Amino acid sequence: MTNEHDIWQWQEPDTAWKGAGLYHVTLTIPSREPSLGTLVIPDADATKAKVEILPLGRAVLDIQRQLSSFYPEIQILHYCLMPDHLHAIWYVRQAMPRGIRAAVRGFWQEVKKVGRLSSFAPNLIRENYQERAKTLREEIGADRYDALPPIFTEMPFVRPMGQRRQLPATLRYIDMNPQRLATKRLMPGFFRVQEGIELAGRTYSGVGNIALLQAERYAPVHVRRMMVEAAEHGEPQTLREYMNGCVLAARKGTVMVSPFISPQEKQVMEILLKEEHPFIYIADNGFRDYYKPHDGLFDAVAAGRVLILSPWDYDAGKRHVTRADCVAMNQMAEEICNHCSLSSAPPNSIALSSITPD
Repeated sequence: MTNEHDIWQWQEPDTAWKGAGLYHVTLTIPSREPSLGTLVIPDADATKAKVEILPLGRAVLDIQRQLSSFYPEIQILHYCLMPDHLHAIWYVRQAMPRGIRAAVRGFWQEVKKVGRLSSFAPNLIRENYQERAKTLREEIGADRYDALPPIFTEMPFVRPMGQRRQLPATLRYIDMNPQRLATKRLMPGFFRVQEGIELAGRTYSGVGNIALLQAERYAPVHVRRMMVEAAEHGEPQTLREYMNGCVLAARKGTVMVSPFISPQEKQVMEILLKEEHPFIYIADNGFRDYYKPHDGLFDAVAAGRVLILSPWDYDAGKRHVTRADCVAMNQMAEEICNHCSLSSAPPNSIALSSITPD
């Protein structure tokens, strides 16, 4: 039986932008004004959150819907409108002569026009608003038109989806946007970036439960290279006992601290998340405006079980963690444990089969 996601064409190397495939498109109001919709949270329950679409948001969706009239290669596969941004997946069914970027730029030009019309008179976003938007500059004059807040000042961000597993993950990410925003509004303290957290001579920014710095016991999670190499050569016992010991320590109330870099460390973090143990995560980049943790960490942060710390400012251009970053973050984890611990005890070993995730 063919998986439903197998029907889509996936990006091959060097084919992005012009080739057939799936693209994640995000249009944002940089000022973050909630001009596209209103978040509604019935019964203060984040799982029931939804966005009621405002006239400008409906206009943006109309323009997106009309894309196929100008670019028949494009099908709007999925979307979610938020108060200040739009997420969409565009399916390009065949190669485009001018590429996806031309379509994105055309979409942007049209939404900018209705954005200026909305700035001029929001009540004009109704029937025939697109024709009115096209002629507004002529009607009010170039100087007055150029002085209107453009609203959509940045071109949409486009990311080609080059791997099959990205589709279900992206669909979930898009659909969970209202619930995540509702959670942040219902629990603003845990998602507010906290500056100036001083620990062991370093200054961090943090997101999450700052009270985790007042626990009784701390221990780092740092799988050494020699453990992995020994396991690769048929001697897994040391690695097995160390990973088991980390989980057992967490089960006994120790707050584990780590950047969780290696696959083995990530496996430990998965178990901590699954079993709902608190831990401190050292991040390799700072926090951008409107930061929200990824899927695995989001619910744990909302529940107060995780604190994310970073000593760096946010760098939008950073794509990869360096070896120097890894060494520094592991050192930070050790420092935080030594600084915060009141007492510590070596973790014991338990059977690996009892902690390995399904």
